[in-house]
Amino acid sequence: MGNTVPSLFAAIVGRDPSLPLLTFYDDATGERAELSGATLGNWVSKTANLLVDGCGLGPGDTAGVWLPPHWQTAAVLLGAWSAGVTVAYGEPTAAGIDVEFASAQAVEAGVPAGPPDRFVLGLAPMGMPMRTPPAGWADYVTSARQHGDHFPGAPVAADTGALVETDGSLDGHGPLLDRARARAAELGISGGRVLIDADAYPYPLDWLLAPLAAGASMVLSVRTDLSKLPARGTSEQVDHTVGPTV
Repeated sequence: MGNTVPSLFAAIVGRDPSLPLLTFYDDATGERAELSGATLGNWVSKTANLLVDGCGLGPGDTAGVWLPPHWQTAAVLLGAWSAGVTVAYGEPTAAGIDVEFASAQAVEAGVPAGPPDRFVLGLAPMGMPMRTPPAGWADYVTSARQHGDHFPGAPVAADTGALVETDGSLDGHGPLLDRARARAAELGISGGRVLIDADAYPYPLDWLLAPLAAGASMVLSVRTDLSKLPARGTSEQVDHTVGPTV
């Protein structure tokens, strides 16, 4: 289905853009958000256009991402990879970072502020923007919404840098998807619909890339009330659950 993250994502969405691709639950707030492939694709395109047209970035540039598992985080990551921008996820330094995406909590905690382009995510229900972003940061939702729903950028190559690993090594798109397929097999994800407790599996390789590599749609649960998972699995018609209950 593709040897790069954007080609894989496009193939999955293209099967039926109207089907749910990512359903998000936050048990601390009671939020449930369901995104079809088309809707998530729009957010991905807006993010890629923000990076390319708004920030002038592309292959060879790096985005620092300090965000928890969330549907907006999926849009940021997939948008960066669509634009050919490498992701440094949860890295403790802003050295070599060309753009930053951080949660309001991360900004408050003192995430390093390096490049001039910095976007904060309030991660509010219904994708509401932050009314008052922290000084020096632009609201991601407001900024992304100003850009188009279609990203016409050049295709990304399999050897384009995709993810900076915690040991400092760099995975290209091809090797990263190889790892994602292997991880999907380890987690028992083989397609269909998968429920993931992201509190137990917070790294994007597990909650985002492994399901996509297996062609699965995701039900993502954060700040999870474990007692709700069995009923959630039934109501969402999941085929497999990845989490403490496995």
